[in-house]
Formats: sequence, C-alpha cells, structure tokens
Amino acid sequence: MTVQQVVALSHPKGGVAKTTSAAALAGALVEKGYRVLAVDMDPQGSLTLALGHLPQQVQATLADFLQYRRDLTDIVLSTKVEGLDLVPASPHLNGLQQTLRHQNGYTTFRSLLRLWLPRLPYDFIILDTPPGQGLLTLNGLIAAHQVLMPTQPEYFAAYSLRYLLQTIRWLRLRFHPTLVYRVFITMYQTRHRAHAWIRARLEATFGPGLCKTVIPLEAKVREAAIAGLPVTHYAPRSRAAQAYRALAEEVFFHGQAQTQ
Repeated sequence: MTVQQVVALSHPKGGVAKTTSAAALAGALVEKGYRVLAVDMDPQGSLTLALGHLPQQVQATLADFLQYRRDLTDIVLSTKVEGLDLVPASPHLNGLQQTLRHQNGYTTFRSLLRLWLPRLPYDFIILDTPPGQGLLTLNGLIAAHQVLMPTQPEYFAAYSLRYLLQTIRWLRLRFHPTLVYRVFITMYQTRHRAHAWIRARLEATFGPGLCKTVIPLEAKVREAAIAGLPVTHYAPRSRAAQAYRALAEEVFFHGQAQTQ
C-alpha cells in the first residue's frame, strides 16, 4: 500500500475551523474505508485534543520525529475511530521551530516523510499546520500534494488568504512546482447577508479553486472536539457531518484540485 495523498490544511489566521475540518475530513475518509494518519503540526496541540489525547501526556510527538529521527511508527497513536491514527503535537514543537530556522530547514519534514511513505499503512495523510507562516507551516505545505484552505466568510479571514497564496507561489518557485490548493468556506450562515457577499467575492476571485461545498455553522462541530471525535462520528446525521462528507467527495474523489 502506498499513500495516495498528503494534504495540508492551512490558513494564516486562527479560528477558521481548520483543526475541526482536518478531523472531520479524516473522519469522512475513514467512513469510506480508507486508513488515515492525522499529523498535528501545531505546538498548541489542537488536533491532538480534538482526537482524544492530551498534549501534555503524550510520550512522543512530531518533534521527536523531526529532531531526533525517531521511528514514526513509535510516535503514532490510535484514536477512538478505527482506521484513524494520530501523530501528536506538544509545546516542544516551539523549540523545534527555532532549530529549523537555524538550519534553514524548509524541507526537513518532506525529506523524512518520503522515506516513510512506502512503509506506512495509510491511504491519506492529513496535516494540520499552525496559523501563520512559520517554518512548521512551511514544512507542512512543502510536504503536501495539495493544500486545503478553510476560511470563514468574514472579511479579515478572507483577506488573509492573500498572504497564504503569496507563500504558495513562492514555494512553487523554490521547492514545490506542482503544489495545488483549494479554498472552502466554513461556519457559513445562510441568512447572514455579509456571508453571502463574501462567498460571492470568493467565487469571483478563485473560480473553480473554491469548493462548491460550504460548511454550516453548527454547535455539533465544537461538541465533537470536546468529545475527542470527528463530527462525522460524533454527530453523523448533523448538517456539518453531511457537509464534510460532501467536501471530501469534492476534494478527494472528483479530480485534482484546480488552481489560480
């Protein structure tokens, strides 16, 4: 078995449902019978929490893989969802980011991951990158086959996408000429006039690079994170769970991502 896709979720701004989307998309893929490895690249450990583990209690994290070249299989944790495993994060990644900066280590994660891909029993690897444009985020983007960019239909969140697009164009020139991306809208409220306006602007800007599926604002998504489960498994009949299944179909099974 070989990994079909490595997918990074990224956005310069926090609070756009990036981590909950990473968990939900992983859950949607597992429902279709795929094995998925979720990798938490954020020192805050939000995805680790969202999948049922406490960052301060895990024995080994992504930092051990990147800094000490520890076997990836020694770091992987199981989750409450069969078929979904996790490489956890912890605040130790903050110190690693400084090490990468001194080493000019833009491609460290890609180089190490490529060595492991033929040996990993997964169909998909989902990377949850930190907010901002730090070296951990850049390592995740360079390692990915495609980037998914969630955004609230809010002015500041949508505006921040331009910084990530600039980064992707720079990465294409220097490290990853085939990197592709898609944008999708989260926390959407149909009756919110500003949301409809932002959605129209995103459609005009990104064209086919914007996913047709939108994720509605729903409390079940937050509850799922507290329960340590993807929303697809916590509330499988919820509107959000159904939307994430549709998004997974659109992104992973209906052709390669379109780019600007």
